[in-house]
Amino acid sequence: MRIGAVFPQIESGHDPIAIRDYAQAVEELGFTHLVAYDHVLGAGTSTRPDWSGPYTSDSLFHELFVLFGYLAGLTRSLELVTGVLILPQRQTALVAKQAAEVDLLSGGRLRLGVGVGWNAVEYEGLNENFHNRGARSEEQITLLRELWKATAITFRGRWHTIENAGINPLPPRRSIPIWIGGYSEATLKRVGTLGDGWFPWRPPTEEMRAQIERLRGYARDAGRDPATIGLEPQLSVGRLPEAEWEPFVRGWQDLGATHLCINTMGAGLTTLDDHVALLRRAREALGGL
Repeated sequence: MRIGAVFPQIESGHDPIAIRDYAQAVEELGFTHLVAYDHVLGAGTSTRPDWSGPYTSDSLFHELFVLFGYLAGLTRSLELVTGVLILPQRQTALVAKQAAEVDLLSGGRLRLGVGVGWNAVEYEGLNENFHNRGARSEEQITLLRELWKATAITFRGRWHTIENAGINPLPPRRSIPIWIGGYSEATLKRVGTLGDGWFPWRPPTEEMRAQIERLRGYARDAGRDPATIGLEPQLSVGRLPEAEWEPFVRGWQDLGATHLCINTMGAGLTTLDDHVALLRRAREALGGL
């Protein structure tokens, strides 16, 4: 199991040197990857008294591709993972270009996690359709892979048309792994038919076991080997008692997890150094796994 860290987006602050030091410390601690969350716009609550979303316009989110472009040159082995980029609120060709550039600058260390999001306010502000985002994301994934393979392509889909055009540079591997987040049945099918992996950020319950089995069934129906589809749960060490960390991880190992990310947000920490210290403690506690 590959163990990574979750970049504490909303608790990370604005100091680029502290962010550099944090990423380098994560790498030095032996974590294999760094996962970062995505939002472009946050909703102001002064005109939305019933707002129930987990984030607002006061929540800090560094822009993912810029952040990873910065960290690409400051790290050497750390895989950079978007977890998850809200794909349908973005132009697909631009995502292909930005992802290819980060992958190039990092020496092939980008893993593109994508999802459809939940914030209609964000879609409205970015002039994209919130209501067809799931179906549109499937065409986007197909197009991304085509754009990463060749310098010029012709693509005619329901929402995209490209006539003999392409991006340059291409990613070093001529592909970038695409992982998918979400829990709806449509998402499970999307992962099984299109995804390289899934982010099941919930406890290792029998319900999750059943979802994984359905995902694997969709993969078999699509002629794919389910064993090639990765699983990355998330352990929130700030919200779970330490005595429960190891059983959580062992439970996910039993469900076939290939990766794990450790989230230190929500623990009342005030500096990135504090986040590193908690990651070190978690790494030591889970060292035998």
